Amino acid sequence: MIIPRDLTCQELVELVTDYLEGALRSAERVRFEEHLTGCAGCQAYLVQMRDTISMLGCVTEESLEPATREQLLDVFRNWKRGDLKE
Repeated sequence: MIIPRDLTCQELVELVTDYLEGALRSAERVRFEEHLTGCAGCQAYLVQMRDTISMLGCVTEESLEPATREQLLDVFRNWKRGDLKE
């Protein structure tokens, strides 16, 4: 029998989208939720992700000012190239 190891914070971050979409296998979901019970940082991250998805779900391309749309596209392009500036 293989005993699964504890989920790390980095692994949780990588799985959060699948968790929120209900796409995790049962065993992974259990590991995810067990990690949350003891990690305040990951609890806060999950809340932030839920809030972000909730807020951004209301944004449409048509609702953005052209300059804002271009800024977002520039950020995305830079992120994809690895050129983000802090």
